[in-house]
Amino acid sequence: MILNLPNFLALLRVAMAPLMYWFLVDRDSFLLDGIHTSWLDYFAALLFVLASSTDFFDGFIAREWNQKTELGAILDPLADKMLVLAAFLGLMVIDRANPWAIYLILTREFFITGIRVASASKGYSVSASMAGKVKTVAQMFAIGFLMMNWPGANILLWFAVFLTLYSGFEYVSNYITKASS
Repeated sequence: MILNLPNFLALLRVAMAPLMYWFLVDRDSFLLDGIHTSWLDYFAALLFVLASSTDFFDGFIAREWNQKTELGAILDPLADKMLVLAAFLGLMVIDRANPWAIYLILTREFFITGIRVASASKGYSVSASMAGKVKTVAQMFAIGFLMMNWPGANILLWFAVFLTLYSGFEYVSNYITKASS
């Protein structure tokens, strides 16, 4: 079955990303007219939390119910990148996230995606390390707190940048080790 529950959850995450982005950046839309910007922040944050939780559940269900598919292997990381991209770009547009931090995070994400594609073409997998999983959690917390305009959110963002770059170094090291053996 191609469109199983995990793949449906990933597709749901893909659909939630532009809606969340819309709440962040299109505050003058006639559809959003009259809604206070703090409520738009809350709606965006709620969508982000819901979408982020689908990331956990699609992976858990795929593993526990033995529903891993080739489509899911492609769709899950793509949905993650779309969600993070929409969130960080939206936060940058409304001037809540440092452009350099966003640049570093997104550059690493695209670079590692390229390494994964190169690895797959050579028949081996460079899977997420524990640092990569911690990086994802740190990014999610930073995004959520930035959306809520929490005063310490930029400290979380730069911590996420550090973890993002560190886990990227681990990916590159892992790739080099596998490619040279």
